[in-house]
Amino acid sequence: MTETQADAAATETGESTATDQETEALLEAMKDVVDPELGINVVDLGLVYGVHVDDERIATLDMTLTSAACPLTDVIEDQTRSALTTGAGGGLVDDVRINWVWIPPWGPDKITDDGRDQLRALGFNV
Repeated sequence: MTETQADAAATETGESTATDQETEALLEAMKDVVDPELGINVVDLGLVYGVHVDDERIATLDMTLTSAACPLTDVIEDQTRSALTTGAGGGLVDDVRINWVWIPPWGPDKITDDGRDQLRALGFNV
């Protein structure tokens, strides 16, 4: 599904996707969510595939993990809820839902340049 198709589907179901400015703010806040095993934030690891905010200020994030067998989804969900729903003015959104997706599968190609720099600083060869 292309981004345009996803936007059209969201409109048909009554959802409104986040504006570019809202998406940037949400992704910036998500940099406070750290993968517990690697110590790098989920945005720079490329684990966040999409962000949608509905009319009730509920954010739905399409996310993946480095491994489908990761036992730490609860930790990431708690960190995400804290990063997006707390703070000045009550947070960026009222609630959060994470849609765990496995297609496309995560791979090192999804890591941002900042993420690569952080991993190199930890001794990883990426």
